[in-house]
Amino acid sequence: MVRNLGETNSVFNQFIAEIRNSELQNDRMRFRRNLERIGEIFAYEISKTFEFQDVEVTTPLGVATMPLIVNQPILATILRAGLPLHQGLLNYFDKADNAFITAYRKYDKNEAFEIRVEYISSPSIEDKILILSDPMLATGASIMKTLKGLQALGKPKHIHIVSALASIEGVEFVKRNVFGKNVTIWVGGLDDELTAQAYIVPGLGDAGDLAFGRKSD
Repeated sequence: MVRNLGETNSVFNQFIAEIRNSELQNDRMRFRRNLERIGEIFAYEISKTFEFQDVEVTTPLGVATMPLIVNQPILATILRAGLPLHQGLLNYFDKADNAFITAYRKYDKNEAFEIRVEYISSPSIEDKILILSDPMLATGASIMKTLKGLQALGKPKHIHIVSALASIEGVEFVKRNVFGKNVTIWVGGLDDELTAQAYIVPGLGDAGDLAFGRKSD
């Protein structure tokens, strides 16, 4: 299942527009905060799919019965670009356990690349709700390599993949490779094109560099 929040008119699209805007991208703090706000909205929408149960809450004047989340999710993200989006999700799922993964593109002299996953810090994900965030879903290779790496830590009950922007090609790649599994892909916008270097067009550029500064080659 793919859920594109950008298809509905809301303030959410203002935040997507601002992270795309090449002039506004010069303000790193604003870029990070917009990714954070996007994560918060994703968290709100994802929470509607969770299981809830009534819990009694004592107030100064009595007792209120409130429906609360039964099982907190595990929030996972790919370093470093995923950190602001992850923080937005964590702002709302503030009781969640967290997982961090290093995945990056290793280029050869012909500018071809492979995805390498070198480090995973995560609790067990067995029978848990896993929310994996990465601001850009381009080819889908990073997401799939990350999910493969997490397999050693259990089989989750449901996987939510969260990306601010995605390519149609990347989404289709993920759908083909997770067929038959309990997976929902959440995006803020779907773009048609990938460049030869596998960057999304029109996209927004390199989310990690825009959030934290340009890395050395």
